[in-house]
Amino acid sequence: MRPQFALLGLLFAYLGEAGPAQAAPVDFNRDVRPILSDKCFACHGPDEKHRKAKLRLDTEKDATASGVLVPGKPEKSALVERITTTDEAERMPPVKAGKPLTAAEAEILRKWIAEGAKYAPPWAYVAPRRHDVPQVRNPKLEVRNWIDNFILARLEREGFAPAPEADRRTLARRLHFDLTGLPPTPEEVEAFIADKDPKAYDKLVDRLLASEHYGERMAVYWLDLVRYADTVGYHGDQDHHASPYRDYVIDAFNLNVPFDRFTHEQLAGDLLPKPTTDQKIATCYNRLLQTSHEGGVQPKEYLAIYAADRVRNLSAVWMGATVGCAQCHDHKFDPYTARDFYSLAAFFADVDEEKHLRGGGVDAVPTKRLPEIPVHTRRERERLAALDAKIAELTKQPDSAEQKTQLAEVTKERDALKKAERLVMVTQSVTPRTMRVLPRGNWLDESGPIVEPAVPAFLGKLKTNGRATRLDLARWLTDTNTGAGGLTARVFVNRLWYLYFGMGLSKSLEDFGGQGEPPVHSELLDQLAVEFAENKWDVKHIVRLIVTSQTYRQSSSKAEGGRQKAEQETKLFGFVFPPSAFHLPPLDDPENRLLARQGRWRLPAESIRDNALFVSGLLALDVGGVNAKPYQPPGFYRHLNFPKREYVSDADAKQWRRGVYVHWQRQYLHPMMKAFDASTREECAAQRARSNTPLAALVLLNDPTFIEAARVLGQRTLTDGGNSDAERVMFAFRHLTSRRPDETELKLLLKLLEKNREQYKLDPKAAGELLKIGLAPLPKNADVPELAAWTAVCRALLNLSETITRE
Repeated sequence: MRPQFALLGLLFAYLGEAGPAQAAPVDFNRDVRPILSDKCFACHGPDEKHRKAKLRLDTEKDATASGVLVPGKPEKSALVERITTTDEAERMPPVKAGKPLTAAEAEILRKWIAEGAKYAPPWAYVAPRRHDVPQVRNPKLEVRNWIDNFILARLEREGFAPAPEADRRTLARRLHFDLTGLPPTPEEVEAFIADKDPKAYDKLVDRLLASEHYGERMAVYWLDLVRYADTVGYHGDQDHHASPYRDYVIDAFNLNVPFDRFTHEQLAGDLLPKPTTDQKIATCYNRLLQTSHEGGVQPKEYLAIYAADRVRNLSAVWMGATVGCAQCHDHKFDPYTARDFYSLAAFFADVDEEKHLRGGGVDAVPTKRLPEIPVHTRRERERLAALDAKIAELTKQPDSAEQKTQLAEVTKERDALKKAERLVMVTQSVTPRTMRVLPRGNWLDESGPIVEPAVPAFLGKLKTNGRATRLDLARWLTDTNTGAGGLTARVFVNRLWYLYFGMGLSKSLEDFGGQGEPPVHSELLDQLAVEFAENKWDVKHIVRLIVTSQTYRQSSSKAEGGRQKAEQETKLFGFVFPPSAFHLPPLDDPENRLLARQGRWRLPAESIRDNALFVSGLLALDVGGVNAKPYQPPGFYRHLNFPKREYVSDADAKQWRRGVYVHWQRQYLHPMMKAFDASTREECAAQRARSNTPLAALVLLNDPTFIEAARVLGQRTLTDGGNSDAERVMFAFRHLTSRRPDETELKLLLKLLEKNREQYKLDPKAAGELLKIGLAPLPKNADVPELAAWTAVCRALLNLSETITRE
């Protein structure tokens, strides 16, 4: 045998012997709890009333006392016997449950028992703590902040190498889309590429965080969470007055309102001392649920429906919990009881619903949802204050023609602005209604015990004098000492991570319970949660920390990161082996959970629309104000009743407002938004789906908004894009992708242009029909066939995957 083959034999023998000895012990939360929760807890978990064989497997005490588990002795454990038997009548889980254990899962349970069957508290309900920042062994790896330490140290342990930093064009687009929801201009990209300042990246981050469009981008996600919509949802799905709340959310993110205060104002702004206008507007949160205005509404039934809706949303938004599953019985997978559910509902028993319920049966659009108050936006209030000050100053000046003219103009503006008030639903506290546990969730059954407001029993107790209020609940949610502040912080930073990497550190953004997924980087998630709370719940601080990390700045290319790349020599039996000596197969991380590269995904629906309008120059960038009603297919509302109504699209610049301002009809979401997976906002949506269907491509080609955007971009291209076709193609391409087309792309686009030129010259009527679409005026003396040809090119560019993808 050749010496090198003998040496390889020794090497593989060594690896084979070393492998099992180095295998990590089973971790209960990471490895075991997900199996037990999925396969066992429905029958042998927290729900006492539906527990089978009086066997409970979710607690160590009960499981070991039953004898089903014998720690350290899998051969004597009935659980191992029942999950491995070939007798279908004895096998667990039973065949009829439809949840068979895989061989790998059975082996994990066997090994766990062999190692002592140690339980651990549910990870989500253990307060986060700071961890020692791990060291990165390879000095060549870039570390910009401690996020990178956690990620890179894990990659080193797993045998992965990080992707290199993305190029500056990609970074500019990534930051603009992530932080503002809008693309950079070609000039902004070129300026960033040319900026040699070592702090150029940080300066760009700070500029975008200071932009008013940052708040609009963040609001889109928050509005999904709190199920904000402009209609009531049930029955006739009539409009209601909610848009000032949307503007409050935008302002709160722009002003970097601390998240604890943000929480207090929404849940209980009316209970704060001398609440401000903004704090009153914030309480619209409590009124955002779906309501019915049908004449035959049973108040008692709908009060139960509304109470359940509020508990579901509260627990999903702030606790990452599915407390709604305890409405009819104790939770089957988590420690929440039915009593916990109704005790949480009791916090909202003081929300005035009588005015709304008395007003039912009136088929009007918008419908009345009292109590409501008239308000101005923050900017309008600031402008009114400035105008009042100006009027006071002018009245002190000596009379003159100029003084009178100025005074008249300022007074006219102030008076017009005063009329711009909008109504908004608010929360007003009344004497709390009696709240009792409803057996099986039945609103007709009053046999259940009466409950007072209380937090879930396993999470502690509130210390209050007298009946606890919504404000007590809000403070408990953000109290890191005696409340659930650590849980709230962990839930929120996990969602921030999702916004900037496409997936949370725990993939289950909406469920941190037994059916959810433990975080892949648990110590990093803890560290971020503690950092958030200790820095006064500063949202921009965490966003800045994430986007300035080297982890965030990585390329999203699979070819550049995520595969095993040994970079150090290995010494074995006195011999030194180069990295190429092993040729071991690459490790696999198809979902990029270890973050060896950045993520790549399609933009959200609002940003796709905003992007098209922005590059065309049509986008209206005013912040806040009334809703927008874009073009919509005629007859789309034909099935809406109580009352019958016709959708009337805006005929002015509101047509081109950002997606965050688009009228949100729950039952009939705008078709463009629906095609790109926007939420109907009937329930909390912590994560949108990302489908890939022909409908999406057809929307980009045929929705009047996109045709109009393509036409106006075509006009810009002809006017500002240069003198030759090639220059003009490059102009349009750069505006949509922030780069120049390669030779193949350029040839294809020029060929498409020529083909459409010929077509529209032969059929000028078709060209004219195309250019009629949209409100934007055509330039005088436009060459109709030529503009139609360029419109076709721009329509193709708007349909590029690269145009609608965040890299």
